[in-house]
Formats: sequence, C-alpha cells, structure tokens
Amino acid sequence: MATLKEFEESLREHGMLMALALLERLRERDRATRTIKPARRLTGQKMTPELARAILDLHASTGMTQQEIAFKVGVNQGRVNEVIKRGKWLDDDPNAPEAIARDKAKARLRAEPVAKRPPVKRSVRPAARPGAPARRPSPQGQLIFGDL
Repeated sequence: MATLKEFEESLREHGMLMALALLERLRERDRATRTIKPARRLTGQKMTPELARAILDLHASTGMTQQEIAFKVGVNQGRVNEVIKRGKWLDDDPNAPEAIARDKAKARLRAEPVAKRPPVKRSVRPAARPGAPARRPSPQGQLIFGDL
C-alpha cells in the first residue's frame, strides 16, 4: 500500500496539478478542525484495600473492561488485573508480598546514593623470562576482511 507521500510524488510525476491542489485544500481543512486533546495518561493513585474493593465491585456489577475500570478509578490497568486475578491489595496486611515490595522500593528511593568503591589494585604480572618459550597464539584467531 502506497503512503500519502508516495501518492503525492506520483501525482507530481504525472503532472496532475489539480489533484495536488485538491489534496492541499483537504489538508488545510483538516488542520483548521484539528483539536489538541489532553493526554489520557494519569498519575497512578495509591492502591489501598478500599480502592481494590471498588475495583472488584465495578468488575462484578458492570461489564466494563479492565482498561475502562483503570481509567475510571485512576490506576494502571496492570493493578486492576492484579486485584481481579490474584486478589492483591485486598487486605491491609503489612506482610503481604505487594506491601513488602512497595516498602523496599520506597526505602531505595529514600536511601542516599551508594558511594563508589575505591578501585581494586591488580597485581602486575611478572615480565616474561628471557629463556622461556613464547606463548603460542590461540587457534581461534581473529578474522580479517582479507581472509575471506
């Protein structure tokens, strides 16, 4: 399928100036009626047991999809899936896996950046002995473009 740009180039090649003028007029009309819509992305609301119960209630009582429920309550669709499929966030238990993960993430954010470790000094290999045989090159050599 040809793109609009290819279609336009083809019209130019064939000298169809009236078709090009019509195409430009349609573009101007579209630009005039174009509106800027705000982004649908929302900042995630903190998941609470009350919000999880509201999600389950919406899921049970309406025919809404998970995406629609997420948009309505203002959370990520993945959170809605976790509540519906696995029952996460339904209790206020601080030992629940999701609560532990959340607390660890918060602790990492609050923690100060880890200082860089000092570089490890590596021991210098002794120079090759004058009477020792030279090391044989590896049989797995590097290919050069001229080798092919």
